[in-house]
Amino acid sequence: MRSYGVGYDTGIALADRTTRAAFDEDLVRRELGIIRTDLHADAVRVYGNQRDRLTTAGAHALEAGLDLWLAPFPVDLDAGDLPAYLETYAADAEALRSHRAAEDGPEVVLVLGCELSLSARGFVPGDTWDQRAAALTDPASFADPARFAELQRGLERWRDIQRATAGAARAVFGGRLTYAAGMWEEVDWSLFDIVSVDAYRDATNSATFAETVRGWHTHGKPVAVTEFGCATYRGAADRGGTGWAVVDRNVDPPRLDDDYLRDEQEQVRYLREVLPVLEAEGVDTTFWFSFAGYELPHRPQDPAHDLDVSSYGLVAVLDGATGTRYPETAWEPKAAFDALAELYGRRAATGAQRR
Repeated sequence: MRSYGVGYDTGIALADRTTRAAFDEDLVRRELGIIRTDLHADAVRVYGNQRDRLTTAGAHALEAGLDLWLAPFPVDLDAGDLPAYLETYAADAEALRSHRAAEDGPEVVLVLGCELSLSARGFVPGDTWDQRAAALTDPASFADPARFAELQRGLERWRDIQRATAGAARAVFGGRLTYAAGMWEEVDWSLFDIVSVDAYRDATNSATFAETVRGWHTHGKPVAVTEFGCATYRGAADRGGTGWAVVDRNVDPPRLDDDYLRDEQEQVRYLREVLPVLEAEGVDTTFWFSFAGYELPHRPQDPAHDLDVSSYGLVAVLDGATGTRYPETAWEPKAAFDALAELYGRRAATGAQRR
């Protein structure tokens, strides 16, 4: 594998909340430095939907010596607005690329959205993410001819928007272009330079996971896994990319929707099982999802409200406290932090990484 990375959330503003309320530039700089030096990563996927935050974090990532995968994350945007929206981020990515310290320095890759058939409006029926997710996973959507025809029309619109967004981005951005696809999405990879997929192994695909990853090489382009990981409770690995959905947000304050056994080793096992598969199947770049779940505080004395159980983060965000290992932060490394640092560090020491 050429490059080992971590996802980094700058904040996704949603209708009713944000995934990161506070954004302190000094802390951002420090965290990206930790990703580079302590986790031994050489790439970071910086994502969010607040433009100033994204470009600020992107600049600090490059300063830290990390390849920057700049990843705007539009949510509930109408399909027709996507090309113009993403073009603005393409211009930002080009500015970051042009101001690198050296031409042979860290690379800037532009990630043109994430799982847009689900996160944006106009492809799958539904005004909200939850409604679209329900439509996409409802067997009746495929059994009922009228509903299936609507899905088909959405997929055709999806292919048109792919061409439009890629064309708009290439008009202003001179670096490599990719898109973070869901495993269910059909993407015209001829439009992009890298085949990138959010690849979550779970109980439904574990038997065919390696074969699926292998199949992404048929496009003759580098393959990246823009997300892989699991949440922090016993059994989360079997739920893969849906393991986060254990928080009841219909109550105030939000709480876990059932009793879950917090298990940091679940993440460690997942990392040690899945990363070798990605390596064996020739994946070029991987990103653990993610560094921190900033809106999901760890409350060890209150298990029902220990939202870090649902987090994929390598660190546990503390509720009103400061860290012990890193006193300048408000989080504490989890077991997966040290496991990932060991694995990434070992590859760096043996020259497996590009830098």
